[in-house]
Amino acid sequence: MNNGDQAADKDKKKGPEVESEESEDGSEIEVDEDRLPSRAAAVHEQIRQEGEKELERDGLALMWSAIAAGLSISASLVTKGILHEQLEDTPARFFLENLGYTVGFIIVIMARQQLFTENTVTAVLPVMHKPTLKNFGILFRLWGVVLAGNIVGAALASLAFIYLPLFEPSVMQAFKTISMEVMAKDPAQMFVGGVVSGWLIATMVWMLPSAGAAKIWVILLMTYLVSIGNLTHIVVGSVEVLYLVLSGAIPWYQFLWPFALPTLAGNIIGGTFIFALISHAQIRNDLSSERRKARNAGNKPPKTDK
Repeated sequence: MNNGDQAADKDKKKGPEVESEESEDGSEIEVDEDRLPSRAAAVHEQIRQEGEKELERDGLALMWSAIAAGLSISASLVTKGILHEQLEDTPARFFLENLGYTVGFIIVIMARQQLFTENTVTAVLPVMHKPTLKNFGILFRLWGVVLAGNIVGAALASLAFIYLPLFEPSVMQAFKTISMEVMAKDPAQMFVGGVVSGWLIATMVWMLPSAGAAKIWVILLMTYLVSIGNLTHIVVGSVEVLYLVLSGAIPWYQFLWPFALPTLAGNIIGGTFIFALISHAQIRNDLSSERRKARNAGNKPPKTDK
């Protein structure tokens, strides 16, 4: 891509431009494994490239994609609730019904919709690469828009479950039973569960570029661990807790506390400050050394014949 094409692409963007070394010198992020010091570095740079694209997206497009993700993720509660209602009450039911939890994630991720917990690792890598005030502002803009859209989508899905004749009363009772299990936790449990959940989702995001045709299995495995571990997730949990709030089972303030605030903090810490920071740190020196070698090679004077 030449400089003219890059300038034309920038003119078409409606979102902000992320500050990076590549944007300053007019180049692109290198994702070729053969030109990078390790496979981990190649995955890191591929995720960083995807993160920059997301950070630079138009705010309205982000919002609609996030609302769609909030609606789609409700398939987790629907599938788990139906399995809970249909299966006999045996020890095997726990393991089978929790497979339903993975369905919403598969839909959202394969459809490339905006899910908040994915963005806690994908979008943060460009900021860790160049931690400027502008980049932090762009990151918080993305997080705010995506989280708001996810919760709006979750609320719309919950309203549909309550007021539209979609499910039998027995299935709706299963939704309530499952959702009340979330509210049985205290704030500390919400937070700790959110940290582990955020870490697992971030691990999944890191694995996907290398997964190839096995992407669905990676999503299923990692989100199944979240489910059977009874961990907390800000978006799936919002569908469940808002179902209780909007049906009058619990007061609205319980959505914020003990659920949303501790869970959100845990997801961010698990996905960003633990996983992304460690993953970035492990290859930062390799990438810095590689760039220094490239610059030094480019600055060497040409050899002359004596």
